[in-house]
Amino acid sequence: MSPIYDSHCHLDAAEFDPDRDEVLVRARAAGVARQLVPAVDRASWDRIRALCSSEPGLRPAYGLHPMFLDRHQPGHLDELADWLERERPAAVGECGLDFHVEGLDPEAQRRFFQRQLELAREFDLPLVLHARRAVEEVIVSLRRIGGLRGVVHSWSGSEEQARQLFELGFCLGIGGPVTYERARRLRRTVANMPPDFLLLETDAPDQPGADSRGERNEPARLRRVLEVVAELRGQPEAAIAEATTANALRLFG
Repeated sequence: MSPIYDSHCHLDAAEFDPDRDEVLVRARAAGVARQLVPAVDRASWDRIRALCSSEPGLRPAYGLHPMFLDRHQPGHLDELADWLERERPAAVGECGLDFHVEGLDPEAQRRFFQRQLELAREFDLPLVLHARRAVEEVIVSLRRIGGLRGVVHSWSGSEEQARQLFELGFCLGIGGPVTYERARRLRRTVANMPPDFLLLETDAPDQPGADSRGERNEPARLRRVLEVVAELRGQPEAAIAEATTANALRLFG
């Protein structure tokens, strides 16, 4: 069984508090050898640092997620700069823009996002990006700053938007949604995209696949995502596992 890399897993989330150790055992048994654990707010950084330092195969990313805007303060950006310099995490994130959820101030989102892009360039770190109904603006922001790399996780954009991101050196994170037969546009993108930009993810505890809808997602279920991606691309699972793990290691170290 080829090892796979879960490039986006919120293993620190409260949903895993009752059985986090067992979740990790199941993940390793399923061949999920490594996971990137992205932050969502300032309060999560200490928790993620402790978790990643206690368990082999876990790498942290620190950032401020747009959906948790009410938890962020301008001073957290200064703290983030200090953390990135001191901790040298795998990435900056999760950060980005979300124009889907009502009540999230777009201008405030942009201020936090812009500064995190600048910090990623300043510290030469990849980005873990959230872009919901905001892919075009995210692409424009990346172009404007330049010299950036990373992944747009939970990809849901168009094939043309995907092409523009590849040209900028950005990967696409593919998870549970690809297992739904109705996700035709996403499946077409995954079938045809260049292999060097493909990452696998769970976004656990969120975004379970078609065979576990309504349940808590967990990293062991990345094996099902791998099966579907291999089927869509007409390649052996081992080849997809090897390529996506190599992509994640190249990006996150």
